[in-house]
Amino acid sequence: MGLLEVQHLNKSFGGIKAVDDCTFNVEAGSITALIGPNGAGKTTAFNLITGLLKADSGTITFDGRPIDKLAPHQITRRGISRTFQITRDLQEMTVLENMVIQSQIHGFFDLFRDSIHGKERDRAMELLDFVGISRLANEKSKNLSYGQKKLLEFASVLMSEPRMIMLDEPAGGVNPTLLESIIERIQKLNAQGMTFLIVEHNMELVMNISNPVVVMAYGTVLAQGSPEIIQNDQRVLEAYLGA
Repeated sequence: MGLLEVQHLNKSFGGIKAVDDCTFNVEAGSITALIGPNGAGKTTAFNLITGLLKADSGTITFDGRPIDKLAPHQITRRGISRTFQITRDLQEMTVLENMVIQSQIHGFFDLFRDSIHGKERDRAMELLDFVGISRLANEKSKNLSYGQKKLLEFASVLMSEPRMIMLDEPAGGVNPTLLESIIERIQKLNAQGMTFLIVEHNMELVMNISNPVVVMAYGTVLAQGSPEIIQNDQRVLEAYLGA
């Protein structure tokens, strides 16, 4: 049994099936990649798992408990945190404040608080130091570079102390040096037992750090296996190359 189990998931928009009988597992302690050509249904699957969308049918369980009927904040409390392809920081708040609102204890109404508790501050600063941007703690988010915002988002998902992190295009738009830094931190957290599910178009990154790799095409799972198996699967090559 996987930590995350997606079973026969379906989601349509109008007459278009974005996710079609999609089934795959994510094992605890793995770095699992979810790949596929544009329009394969990867982001829709991500949004279904995290509660931003509700499935038409099918089940999603995490640690043996169903989560497909839960709201996003309830899923976060169960132990799943995610990033987005486009960063979602609060522009007028400081880096530290952006971190604290991701805390497991506090939520939206705490945006109006006048102070940050010492324990929250310590945890946030520890994580900002982990990604290398603790010096920017008091800087407004709007003043950060794109790469720094990526690092902020990566650090902020750790505030809720998740069991699984879902990364949506972590390599998207970042330079090679920053990408190397992100990969290093993913691998370090994974070595400590953190589970990852990653949607990514950078095949070199996927094949270097992920095992297994799940391939989606036309809304369904086409193949699942080790990087070596996936790279030699004729169905996968056809899906990408249109053969």
